[in-house]
Amino acid sequence: MNIKFLNPFLEAAAEVLEAEMSLAATRGSLSLQKSSLSASEITVLISLIGQIQGLVLYGMSTATGLAFVSRIMGQEFTEFDGLAQSGIGELGNVITGRAAVKLSQAGYDANISTPTLIIGKGAQISTLDFSRIVVPLQTRAGEMVVHLAIRESGEPRA
Repeated sequence: MNIKFLNPFLEAAAEVLEAEMSLAATRGSLSLQKSSLSASEITVLISLIGQIQGLVLYGMSTATGLAFVSRIMGQEFTEFDGLAQSGIGELGNVITGRAAVKLSQAGYDANISTPTLIIGKGAQISTLDFSRIVVPLQTRAGEMVVHLAIRESGEPRA
C-alpha cells in the first residue's frame, strides 16, 4: 500500500472532527498490520472502489462513540441506540467522502460505499491480502483509530 493515500484520510478526519465537534485531533504512532483485526466496541467500515480500492475502518469505544454523537447531535446520548448508530455511521461517511474529494483533486477516482457498523468488541475483520496502515487519533472526547487497507488499481487519470 502506498502511504501517499493516508494523508487525505487523516486530514479529512481532523477537519471533520474540528468542524462538526470542535475537537482537535492528535495523531498517534503509525503502524503497519497484516493480520486480521479485532473490531473495537464500535467499528465503521466503508469500502472504496475505482482507481483506489479497499477498506477504511474507524474504530472507537462505546464511550467515545457516545461522546462524538452527543457533540454532533447537540444532545446527550447515554445509549448507543439507532439514532446514535446513524450519527456515527454518518461521521465515517463524511470523513471518507471528504477524503475521496481530496483523492479526486490529486487525480484519483475513488467512490465510497454506504457505511457498515460493526457493534461489539472482538469480531474479527480480515482485509485478506491488504496490509493496513493504522493511526490512532486522540481527541479530548476519546480516541478514534483509523485503519486504511487500500491500493491503487490503475494509473492516475490525466
